[in-house]
Amino acid sequence: MKRIKELEFAAVELSLYLDNHPHCQQALADYNMIMQDLIQHKKLYEANFGPLSNFGGSPSQYPWRWVEEPWPWESGE
Repeated sequence: MKRIKELEFAAVELSLYLDNHPHCQQALADYNMIMQDLIQHKKLYEANFGPLSNFGGSPSQYPWRWVEEPWPWESGE
């Protein structure tokens, strides 16, 4: 979970930078690399601990797992 938070922070910061510097190829390359890494880490986390959100961003397996413990913020990471 810690790595996911780090990657999300970096993605937000780079997206804000790109809002002001849309033609910076290095920033865009860094953003795309971070997003790929973030997607992989989220998939791995969800496969082991369940969905990170309950609003359309994460498919669920049967049975519905959103209500199962621990909650993402209670994972102790």
